[in-house]
Amino acid sequence: MPRRPSPPDPPRGTLVASSPTTARELEAYLGRAGVPSCSANTLDPTALAAGRAAVVLFSDDFPPPRLARQIRALRSTRPEVLLLVVTSAPQSLGDALCPDGASVPPAILPKPAFGWAILDAIRAHAAEDGAS
Repeated sequence: MPRRPSPPDPPRGTLVASSPTTARELEAYLGRAGVPSCSANTLDPTALAAGRAAVVLFSDDFPPPRLARQIRALRSTRPEVLLLVVTSAPQSLGDALCPDGASVPPAILPKPAFGWAILDAIRAHAAEDGAS
């Protein structure tokens, strides 16, 4: 009997928010939908775990100049990661969101972003990447 191929690993996410409640609730929602996630209170590209398909960043929670530097670092070190930026002011990050060499352009989600919109974006990215 032929062996069935094993199902692909589910996409994984990292949630970056200063609000523990926001991170906890979104982490639980994504987990129930089959997207295991972890949360962080800072965007540190060097600490981003391997195998993460997406970073969901609530950018309004952080000072723009420092965050713009961290976004550029993430885009240069992990260009394959989908960056979902939940923001009320995308212009505050200037050119940090420009894809300049990144293989995956960032996705901007206007605030308030609903869990289903974040989940759909992660799943679409995983499907394009062949991980779903």
